[in-house]
Amino acid sequence: MTHRVTLIPGDGTGPELTEATRRVLEATGVAFEWEVQQAGVDVMEEAGTPLPDETLASIRDTRVALKGPITTPIGTGFRSVNVALRHELGLYACLRPCKSYPGVRSRYEGVDLVVVRENTEDLYAGIEYESGSEDAARVIGMLNGLQPKQIGPTAGISVKPISPEASERIIRFAFDYARAHGRSRVSCITKANIMKFTDGLFLSVFRDVAADYPEIEPWENLVDALCMGLVQRPEEFDVLVLPNLYGDIISDLTAGLVGGLGVAPGANIGPEAAVFEATHGSAPKYKGMNRVNPTAMILSGKLMLEHLGEQDAASRLEAAVAAVIAEGTDVTYDLKPTREDPTAVGTAEYADAIIAKLTAG
Repeated sequence: MTHRVTLIPGDGTGPELTEATRRVLEATGVAFEWEVQQAGVDVMEEAGTPLPDETLASIRDTRVALKGPITTPIGTGFRSVNVALRHELGLYACLRPCKSYPGVRSRYEGVDLVVVRENTEDLYAGIEYESGSEDAARVIGMLNGLQPKQIGPTAGISVKPISPEASERIIRFAFDYARAHGRSRVSCITKANIMKFTDGLFLSVFRDVAADYPEIEPWENLVDALCMGLVQRPEEFDVLVLPNLYGDIISDLTAGLVGGLGVAPGANIGPEAAVFEATHGSAPKYKGMNRVNPTAMILSGKLMLEHLGEQDAASRLEAAVAAVIAEGTDVTYDLKPTREDPTAVGTAEYADAIIAKLTAG
C-alpha cells in the first residue's frame, strides 16, 4: 500500500532535517507518495502568509503531514504556524513520547513515558483582556458583581475554559493510546485542589473515563508534585494526560529528562488529520551547514508510521536509530561525549548510518 503524505520541509534547518527523515522513512520499505507543500517565513513574501491555503488543503486531502521545523515570524502580526495548524485542522491531541536511548547524554536512565496534552482549551484558548482596556473593565465589573473577591481595576484577564467534552476526548485518547501500546498506567495531571471548577472538572471526567479501561491503572497527580516526582523517579511514570498549559510545560521537562528536544518527537492529532513534527525550533543559524541532529524528526516519522498502521516498519526504524546512537560513531556533534568531537558527522551522514542499519541483511 502506498501512503499519501503531505511533506512540509519548513525553514531554517527544516529542509535538511526533512530530507534526512524522508530518506530514512523510504528505507523502511514503506511506499510513500509525497505531496510537497510550503509553510514558514520563506514563503511569506510570495504567499503573503506563512501558512498558504494550498498547504492546508493538501493536509485535509491526505489527512497526514510530516512537517519540518518552522520559524514563527516576529513582529509581523502572524501567529505561530504550529498553533494555526492545530486550530484549522482540529488537532486536539498533542502526543510527546520521551524515551531514554543509551548513548544520549542525560542524568537519567530508563525513562519511557508519553505526554498527552489537550490542545484547544485552558489558558491557551486565547481569551484575554488587556490591562486598562474597555473590554477588561467590563469583564472586571461583571465578575466583581458576582463575587465577594474583588479584581483590581487595572488587572489583565485571561480566561481558562475547560469543558467536559474536550476533557473526555483527550482523556479517552490517552487511555486508547495506552491500551494500543501496552501501557499499564495513565496519570491525570491537574491542580484540582485549587482550581476546583476547571482542573476539578478535568479530574472528574478522568475518573469517569478510567472506569471504562479496567486493565489500565489510573493515577491522580498534582502538577507541582509531578514535577518533583519526575526529577526524583521518572521511571515510575507511564502515560500522562494534561490540560493545555501544564502539558506544554511538562513536555519540555520530560524531554530534558531524556537528553533534550533533539531526541523528542511529536505529533498533533485530530479526527480528520494528523501532523508529525520535531518539537524543537528551526535553528536558522545552522541553516545549510549539515550539522543539526535529525533524531527528533526521524522519531516523529516513526510515530507517523504507527499512525499509518505500519507497526513493523516503525519498530525497525526505532531499533535502527537506537543502534546508531548506542554505537556512537556516526552521530551528530550533540550526541558525542563532547560537542567539539572532530569525529561527529553531519545530518545527512547520520541518516545514512540509520539507513544502513535498516537495509542490512
